[in-house]
Amino acid sequence: MDSIILLFLCMILGIALQRVKAFPANSHQVLNQFVIYISLPALALFYIPKIEISTKLLFPLGIAWIGFLLAFLFFNVLGKYFGWSKKLIGCLVLTGGLGNTSFVGFPVIEALYGKKGMETAIIVDQPGTFVVMATLGIIVASIYSKGTPNPKAIASKILLFPPFIAFFLAVMMNVLKFDFVEDLQLVFQRLGNTVTPIALVAVGLQLKIDKRSQHWNFLTLGLLFKLVITPLFFVILYKFILKGSGIEVDVSILESAMAPMITAAILASSYGLKPKLSSMMIGFGIPISFVTLAFWYYILNIL
Repeated sequence: MDSIILLFLCMILGIALQRVKAFPANSHQVLNQFVIYISLPALALFYIPKIEISTKLLFPLGIAWIGFLLAFLFFNVLGKYFGWSKKLIGCLVLTGGLGNTSFVGFPVIEALYGKKGMETAIIVDQPGTFVVMATLGIIVASIYSKGTPNPKAIASKILLFPPFIAFFLAVMMNVLKFDFVEDLQLVFQRLGNTVTPIALVAVGLQLKIDKRSQHWNFLTLGLLFKLVITPLFFVILYKFILKGSGIEVDVSILESAMAPMITAAILASSYGLKPKLSSMMIGFGIPISFVTLAFWYYILNIL
């Protein structure tokens, strides 16, 4: 419960700090860079060396990779049909295609499924959502931001992206069955724990409720896709087509129903992909998701 309180408290603090003159107008950008350069790499270095590789990875891994490709197809088809800008399409792909599988997902899954459920949740998040964000997410952000896509520049951005560097190092450690000494692990864990408060304060600093905003229709569509269409797709795919069952499948599907990923909003904002809309996707998506998550949890229990 404390994790859920932290989510709302930090976002409210960010909104309140908009009125504090001591905070410069670009404060959210500084906080975003802290998350990208310090917090996220620390998370990768703490969790990924501990993941056990097995066939059980397939269902949870599919949530992030298939879900992102589904978002890419969905918003690109609609975008081309309605003539949306590249920045709008890119924003919706990132925020609609990547779920908050850790900072909202972990406390929810632990409360509903216990430690056993957390084993699956970590797989959904680290080799799944986290890696998709650090690879496909960077590609989408680069292509849809501005100018003509340059393959070398995109590859450079991925390879030099701090979370990706940390991920690559962590994977090598996993393969070699090596981990840091306990004291250093605790340091990485504490640094990684700063993602939620810092990222949500940054979101709050950007979140402004403007009734005349042109983003409301796109916000509704983005959240409809993330909170309803995506989990429905995985219920049909995993439960009815692939005949999956058990806690791994149920946790994976529930993770697909999580609110948009905080880091995806930061990535979209950093690349100039509709920063206000990306903040709205987080600011409204997180509270609304608790209602839709209760619905999907009920559905999973009766299937």
